[in-house]
Amino acid sequence: MTALAANYQPLDLEIATGEGAWVTDTAGRSYLDCLAGYSALNFGHRHPELLAAAHAQLDRLTLTSRALRHEVLLPFAEAITELTSTQMFLPMNTGAEAVETAIKAARKWGYDVKGVPADQATIIVAEGAFHGRTTTMISMSSDPEARTGFGPYTPGFRIVPYDDAQAVADAIDETTVAVLVEPVQGEAGVLIPSTGYLPELRRLTDEAGALLLLDEIQSGLGRTGATLTQELAGVQADLTMLGKALGGGIVPSSGVVGRADVLGVLTAGTHGSTFGGNPVASAVGLAVVRLLATGEYQERARTLHPVLAGRAGQLLEEGLVTDVRCLGLWLGVDVSDRSGREVSERMAAEGVIAKETHGHTLRLAPPLCISETELQQVMDALAKAVR
Repeated sequence: MTALAANYQPLDLEIATGEGAWVTDTAGRSYLDCLAGYSALNFGHRHPELLAAAHAQLDRLTLTSRALRHEVLLPFAEAITELTSTQMFLPMNTGAEAVETAIKAARKWGYDVKGVPADQATIIVAEGAFHGRTTTMISMSSDPEARTGFGPYTPGFRIVPYDDAQAVADAIDETTVAVLVEPVQGEAGVLIPSTGYLPELRRLTDEAGALLLLDEIQSGLGRTGATLTQELAGVQADLTMLGKALGGGIVPSSGVVGRADVLGVLTAGTHGSTFGGNPVASAVGLAVVRLLATGEYQERARTLHPVLAGRAGQLLEEGLVTDVRCLGLWLGVDVSDRSGREVSERMAAEGVIAKETHGHTLRLAPPLCISETELQQVMDALAKAVR
């Protein structure tokens, strides 16, 4: 028996230190971290500019709550909206909170602006999606493991197949206030939709007078070679959820960016968070924006993509894996003759940390600071693990 609740099944490693793309365990062995905190560590462990921003703010002010203003919050909001070409930002802490915020804003907008009858608003979501594990999030999930035993479920969601725009069109009616999807389904195994999917969702929502909500908590902030993955499809969401990398791997930080007329329906007292947009998170977030504003990390993801995709493609050609999906520095690999867990354990033995998902799938999301030599080392470990 242990004092720690068993809601995770971690690899049998205990990490003591981290630097860049590397971590070291308590036994002194080093590993390339290709889990990267599910993209929370896009900039690697202990990035010096992010640490400096956090240290400087810790010496000044750590928390006010939103009952008071502080001098870092507005600059953070201005910076993140400029980076994402949006109008307004509402800060929260966790990814699930960001999605909850977008849902509340969409429903309120539906009632106040679109004129949907009270308590009748519906939101269309996708099978296989992962938006968090709160009771509302699991209510729009199709994952039995996340749902079973936690009902009753929050109503108001219509689940349709992912990457099926016709299914979305068939589900839309006068009560639809939004369509909410991930541009790439990360937890499902880096599932990349067809080229026309997001543009068609944009057309359908515009035609129906509904909102397009895109969850970029894992896919955003450089991971796929663009600041936001929606940019690759030439689409702009009405609301975009951000998180994970927004906190620089230092503090929990999330939020929603998007249209001012939509987020503006949330007025004082209708939504809030004691820690959302706190001074430390805002200072780190400002530093994150400065890193992304250079375009360096997005370019690194694009430059190293052919290495990751090429090596994965070789494994597929050799019949060592059954499918691969790669976008930027994000890779999903399906195996058939062993579990994803076994492959991740074999990779750890080779000095690379990755993590399984849904049985026979492995996800790799190396920090965007990884070098080509280190990435080749990662793929060497994967090749050895699946042979």
